[in-house]
Amino acid sequence: MELMFNNRDPVYLQVVKHFKERIATGKLTAGETIPSRRELAGQLGINPNTAQKAYKEMEEQGLIVTEGNSPSRITGDTAILGRIRDELLTEAIDMFLASVRNIEVPPEQLLSLVQQRLEAKWSMSHNEEVDPT
Repeated sequence: MELMFNNRDPVYLQVVKHFKERIATGKLTAGETIPSRRELAGQLGINPNTAQKAYKEMEEQGLIVTEGNSPSRITGDTAILGRIRDELLTEAIDMFLASVRNIEVPPEQLLSLVQQRLEAKWSMSHNEEVDPT
């Protein structure tokens, strides 16, 4: 597991976000066992207390479940799993809107530009996937 940490946000919250992104993209699935706190700390090169804090946060949010001495697992709660993608998208959109607020672009123009960029990016990514032979 590889994660690039930034200096703005607490490390444990970055770990939580990383897990959310892996869940949202299907790299982690409902019921899947995740590394122990100590294993995660070793994999990411972080303090075991930081890993513990991240797991506690994920448990409080209902992302993972830990029963007794069993390994922690990704929740099977479909409502929680469904909200993760929406939460990440909303957060990204809010950051984007905050960054363009001062440009004072009319919403219609902004939506049009976003749609054009999305179509261009999707077109490029699909062209890269096509085998030229």
